[in-house]
Amino acid sequence: MKPKMILLMGGQGVGKGTHARTLVARDGYAYFETGAVLRALPPESNLGQIIARGELVPDAELFDVVASQIDGAGDIILDGFPRTLGQAQWIVQNYSDKFDIRVIYLNVPESVMLARIENRIREGGGRADDADAAIVRRRLDSFWKTTMPAIEWLRTAPGIRFSDIDVSADEFKDNFARVSAALSH
Repeated sequence: MKPKMILLMGGQGVGKGTHARTLVARDGYAYFETGAVLRALPPESNLGQIIARGELVPDAELFDVVASQIDGAGDIILDGFPRTLGQAQWIVQNYSDKFDIRVIYLNVPESVMLARIENRIREGGGRADDADAAIVRRRLDSFWKTTMPAIEWLRTAPGIRFSDIDVSADEFKDNFARVSAALSH
């Protein structure tokens, strides 16, 4: 039996990190949060300098970072990868024979994403750039323009189990029950 690779996908504020942490605690998955790994790179490194300039890490270099985390892993959750169609195709092409890849698309309307981001700010959590409306708008626009095509491609990609899960409920336990049910089959 192949290990599971869970691709947690969705827009800002949908609960990817919260769901991932809960699955890790409950099921013992390895957890790879792309953004955190990239932000932890030495600032003087090539990738650290690219990130400091606010540029996107080129796919070829990002693939090396992701592969270093995945290769040899057992059950793993990826949060923040893939974000583009090319990245989605790369993960399927390179890992569908080694992992049971399951996409969990945490689906909510944009109005819910915005409300959750505002709630994180009020509660003193979230990302530093959550408080900047222009940055939030850019992140959401990027999600719709760049990540949604990857999600739509993964929906019908061969050998992938895709679950489109409505996580609009106010209670996390209700949303998590839907995610758990999708992972159980």
